[in-house]
Formats: sequence, C-alpha cells, structure tokens
Amino acid sequence: MSTRRQLLALSAGAAAAGALHQSPAQARAKRWIASWAAVPTSIPPTPPLVLENQTVRQVVHLSAGGDQVRIRLTNEFGDTPLRVGEVHVARRSGSGASTDAVSGTDHRVTFGGRRAVTVPAGAPIVSDPVGLRVGGGTDLVISVHLPERTPVTTLAAFAFQDNVIAAGNVTGARTVTPTSTIQQYLFLSGVSVRASGGAIVTLGDSITNGANTVANANHRWPDLLSARLGYDLGVANVGVSGNRLLHDPNPPAGSPAVGYAAYFGQSALRRFDRDVVAQPGAAFLVVLLGVNDLGHPGTSAPPDEVVTADDLIWGHRQLIARAHEAGLRAYGATVLPFKDDTLGFYSVENERKRSALNRWIRQSGEYDGVIDFDAAVRDPGDPLRLRAAYDSGDHLHPNDAGMAAMAAAVPLRLFRI
Repeated sequence: MSTRRQLLALSAGAAAAGALHQSPAQARAKRWIASWAAVPTSIPPTPPLVLENQTVRQVVHLSAGGDQVRIRLTNEFGDTPLRVGEVHVARRSGSGASTDAVSGTDHRVTFGGRRAVTVPAGAPIVSDPVGLRVGGGTDLVISVHLPERTPVTTLAAFAFQDNVIAAGNVTGARTVTPTSTIQQYLFLSGVSVRASGGAIVTLGDSITNGANTVANANHRWPDLLSARLGYDLGVANVGVSGNRLLHDPNPPAGSPAVGYAAYFGQSALRRFDRDVVAQPGAAFLVVLLGVNDLGHPGTSAPPDEVVTADDLIWGHRQLIARAHEAGLRAYGATVLPFKDDTLGFYSVENERKRSALNRWIRQSGEYDGVIDFDAAVRDPGDPLRLRAAYDSGDHLHPNDAGMAAMAAAVPLRLFRI
C-alpha cells in the first residue's frame, strides 16, 4: 500500500475510533467550550510595561459561536495581586485593525458578581456567563481597565493582531482613542461559549501561533481550519512562538536570547494540564512540536539541551498518554521541513532526527490519527525544504498561503462528535 493510501486508511480508522461516545441528545446538549485561547507566559528580565488608570482593548477572533460567553483573565506569572477595575465585552465592528464595538452589543463582565476584582498572584479567574449571543467566526473586543499601577508580567507576546491601550476607564465606549498599539494579549487567555459540540486544542509552537502571517487577518492555520469546519467546533490555539516539547526557556547567560526567551513559554509537557486539559469542552488534541527542540540548543538554549529523536518520541508518547487519560483523541502532525533556514536550525543531524520523528508519527499508530503537514508544504523538487510558494522567507515558517495549505491538509473526518 502506498504511503498516501496508508495515511488515508489510518485517518479513516482514527475518525471511526475517535468519534466521542455520545448519544445524539448528549451531542446536542449545550455546555461550555473553548472558542479562543492565548497562552500566558512570563516576561524577560527587563523592566516591564507599566499601566495605570488605562484601558486595554483587545480583539479576539472566535471559532465556535454560542448564546453566552465567558472570559478568562490571568495573573499566572504575576508575583503580586492584579487589580482589575472593570471589564466589558462587545462584538467588534469592522475588521483588520479596528477596535470599535458594535452599538448595542456592549456588556459589562462580572466575576462572582463583582464588577471590580483582584486576581491573586499566580492565578487565573473566569468570569460569570455574559448574555451575549455570538456567531461562529465572530470578533469580540474585550476591554480591561487597570486602575492602579500595574506592571505587565503575564502576557501572550505574539498576537498577530493589533490591540490598543487608551487613557482612563473607557471599557464601555464604542470607540476608543489609542495612546499606543500593541501586538500582544495582556492578562487575557481565553474565551469560551455556551454551545453544543466540543473543542479542538492545537498544541504547538510559532507555526501554530501564526508566526509570519499577515497581522489582523486571522490566517493562522487553526483559524483557517475552524472556517473549514464551518465553526461547528471550538478551536483553542495554544501555540507559543519558540515553544519546546521537552524544555523550558533557558537562554545562555549573556546571549541575545536573554531578552526574549521567556516569551517562548513553559515546555509543552509542563503546560499541558493548564493549556490543553483545562480547556472547556476539550475533545481533540492536535500536536505539532519538535522543531525548536532540534533548533534551539546552540542558538537560544545551551548545547547540552540537544535532544535525540528518541527523546522527542518519548515526549510525544507522554502527550498521548495524558490526552487519553483526560478523554481526548490525540492527533500527531508531522514536523515541517526547514533546510537552509535563516535561524540556524538546519543540520544534517537535525534533519535525520526530524525524519525519524515524522516516520514514527506516520507509522507507529500510537497517535489516534495523523495530519501530514510535512507532505502538504514541502518542495516536491527538494523535500527537505519548504515549497517556495509557501515560504515566508526564513525557510522555516509558512506564509499565509502555506498556512492555508496546512489547514487544507487536515482530514475533517477526524473531528466527528
């Protein structure tokens, strides 16, 4: 049997085995499901951004719609309590970099009935349900007023979306006047909706996070997958630029990486329970990880953190076991080619490890199904390279067309409920 036919057979078998054992009534029952996510990280050892009596208005692109929403704020990397004065949510008016709210859709968000709330150091909080009906693919604006001097110590550093900071408490305003624009998510890590169905969690690195795609366009492959699914399921994108499967950030002293490595986030093994298992309604997991484990040692991590293909396979087996323990179907995605990348990741030895990992993902049968991103984006004339039409320019990250090719390569039948 050809490799392609083997993959199709494996995917079909996984879909049949992966359908959650629910009655039709259970499948139609409404529950909370993750519709948007951003992974919180700490910050590098430099003076943080400090906000005081300012509103942060942030745009999120939902996957599934529902008849109510809930907001998740986070102070998980703060060492002091976070004082939040007021939070509002509304449907967004316009597209691109717009942060305007649709008139008549603004709702105040409360937390245990409280308008103002203090988030303990090291903790997240989840809001009360908000009676805002949203369709699949809707954009929201979430406005958070920070009344006191607030160092920004918990954030998602790579939003690929323009968010704004404005003076004073303008959380309920339809339009705000920015004092600055950022492409980060500050103190915000999730939105869930009340709907039927379940959620897909996409666990990965910068390629899943959306690196090198056009900002404000929602062209990350998980966004495009959500559109292919007709927004029938939630998609929680928990990709983090620079993330590794096996190691936390550990920049060599004195290296430039000291100034940014904290944004890479905790290892996938360490953050799995928070970022995957805790997602409301999580039913499916897609894993695309390993390239940074190969490329970081000797660049932004110490050389003694070099990993073998067996190390990576061991880490993936841990993710599979923990996903199954939590009742999730786990799908493995092959690592994309990166020959001649500009980041210094490629070597003959790293290619050997990538090939060994991909062979195991495709052939071992340990994942419940396979998504062959490698086959979807590689250059037919040189399979160790990204196809030129899909290359963002660094020979490692796909461009928007490459993200579309990745989304198109995902067998939708894997996600039947």
